[in-house]
Amino acid sequence: MSEINTNQIDEVSNFLTDLQKSIIKMICTFDEKKFLEDKWKREEGGGGLTCLLENGNIFDKVGVNFSDILGDKLPAAATNIRPELLGRNYRAMGVSVVSHPKNPHVPTVHLNVRLFVAFNNNSKPIWWFGGGFDMTPYYGYEEDAIYWHKTAHDICESYGKNIYSEYKKNCDEYFFIKHRKEPRGIGGIFFDDLNIWEFDKCFDFIKAVGNGFISAYSPIINKRLNTPYDEKQKDFQLYRRGRYVEFNLVYDRGTLFGLQSNGRTESILMSMPPLVKWDYNHKIDKGSEEEKLYRDFLVPKKWYEN
Repeated sequence: MSEINTNQIDEVSNFLTDLQKSIIKMICTFDEKKFLEDKWKREEGGGGLTCLLENGNIFDKVGVNFSDILGDKLPAAATNIRPELLGRNYRAMGVSVVSHPKNPHVPTVHLNVRLFVAFNNNSKPIWWFGGGFDMTPYYGYEEDAIYWHKTAHDICESYGKNIYSEYKKNCDEYFFIKHRKEPRGIGGIFFDDLNIWEFDKCFDFIKAVGNGFISAYSPIINKRLNTPYDEKQKDFQLYRRGRYVEFNLVYDRGTLFGLQSNGRTESILMSMPPLVKWDYNHKIDKGSEEEKLYRDFLVPKKWYEN
């Protein structure tokens, strides 16, 4: 692991604030509703900027969060392979994005890119990056799934032959709702504890993931936003959003980290959809587009191979 200094850490923070602005700019090319901006400070140190669009003409809700915080004791959810770091002082920063479109033919997507640095007076700082992006469609379009994964593949390709396949596998395994025995969506890429390269190369990868997310999502929004839909399809979207809520509240390490670290609850839970429903023993009609989602999309699949 290469050594790092404060200037390098601050450079990551600056990139993340610029990334937040770029993602908001992309969303605003589709939706006329203005983002609410809520700047906040953390008592223990640091702070962030929560940007939220609600009840727009294209999106029910989009949250684009930036945070750069300090803490006295690294919580358990921060890392799953370094228990010896628990309790260390730390600095954690990241951008997190979740979109909940109005039209059920436009998929929900999620992005997170982050940096953790754990400090100890008696040793060098230990750092790692994490993140990725994933898609949760309500109605499946094969060309969208292929494009999403091709973009992810192209981001990873120059960093190693097996990086995409490894991070895709991570994503499929991580975003799996165990109590439902089904994936949350069609995945993408997911990685954690990333410090296998020098710091600058890892940082370059994070930049590629953040900027690549914009390239991956924008054309899909544009293609699907005017697709007609009816009340039944909207109802199915709300039902499937329930799965999203279940995963985030039960399994998601980012949500757990935020809550365990005395984080800002309003910002942590901005990923929750504004409207959602649960139907008891919900049944899917055979031969329907809803069945197609389960049969052809919510299954392990190689969406793109070079």
